[in-house]
Amino acid sequence: MLSPDKISRINELSKKSKSVGLTIEEAKEQTSLRKEYLETFRSSMRSTIENVKVVDPEGNDVTPDKVKALKEKKFLN
Repeated sequence: MLSPDKISRINELSKKSKSVGLTIEEAKEQTSLRKEYLETFRSSMRSTIENVKVVDPEGNDVTPDKVKALKEKKFLN
């Protein structure tokens, strides 16, 4: 998870870019922070999906094969 300070800075830079614009240094910082945020988000989402088990109303496991394969691969490593 990204620290609250970094998220606050992302929001601050976004507001500034919409109102008065960013300096070159601020634009680089914004790009870097956004990249870090996306990496963190994707990692978290990937972890969530890898740990999901899908069950139909009858109680049958209908988890997609791709997710099952990821679980097995993760378990074996």
